[in-house]
Amino acid sequence: MRVGVDLCLVPLGVGVSLGPSIALCQEVIKASGLDHQLGPDGTAIEGEWDAVFACVKACHERLHAEGVQRIHATIRVNTRIDRIQSFRDKVDSVLRLIS
Repeated sequence: MRVGVDLCLVPLGVGVSLGPSIALCQEVIKASGLDHQLGPDGTAIEGEWDAVFACVKACHERLHAEGVQRIHATIRVNTRIDRIQSFRDKVDSVLRLIS
């Protein structure tokens, strides 16, 4: 089953700037080959269910391997079975309505 998630990882105990940790996660996500887009408060990731959630797990593992002791994550999950619709399709649909 295809799934789209909006993933927000917050490493705790790393100081005020989260950028270095988020950059590590972006490396993991890019290496997964999944369609993704970084946003200001999370990353949209799309693909087959098992691959997407393996990627989420790999992000956690990467940060823990770098010494992050605790991670708080929020994940919003979207599935649709009547047709394939990417996160880009959804954004474009709204933009057409407001143009």
